[in-house]
Amino acid sequence: MNIKMLLAGAGASVLLAGCAGQQSSAPAGSGAASQSSSADEQVYRGTLPCRSCSGILTTVELSGDENSASPSERTFTLDAAYQGHPQNPPAEHYQGTWDIISGIPTDPQASVLELTPDQRSDGQMYYFLQIDDRTLELIDPQLHRFENGESLRLQRQ
Repeated sequence: MNIKMLLAGAGASVLLAGCAGQQSSAPAGSGAASQSSSADEQVYRGTLPCRSCSGILTTVELSGDENSASPSERTFTLDAAYQGHPQNPPAEHYQGTWDIISGIPTDPQASVLELTPDQRSDGQMYYFLQIDDRTLELIDPQLHRFENGESLRLQRQ
């Protein structure tokens, strides 16, 4: 299982009845990881829905500033750990660069984080809508929000 399946599984599970009410974001005040991040480093965490497990603990760490001249100064890591999965797959780790793009079909003013994994990763790009300064929501590659997208949110730590 890989992060491509995360997008497909998250979208499918959100569409299934009852899935959105069963998942929640990770608590904001849990452990040392909840320390405030610096202005040029942001950490977002949450538990995304999973069709065959109790959730996918997801962490996105962004380094750099969106105003950086060079995209290579804006890097990310994405970690996904499957909780209670019957096959116990290993945690996944992706890294690469990020950028901000403007607009989604329903909101031309929206800001979207575009995560581009490096060549050692699977090549799949990931998109997170910035709901507010503390919340990201996973959206599809065509920049559409999933139904019940509230269950696909990560909170800034």
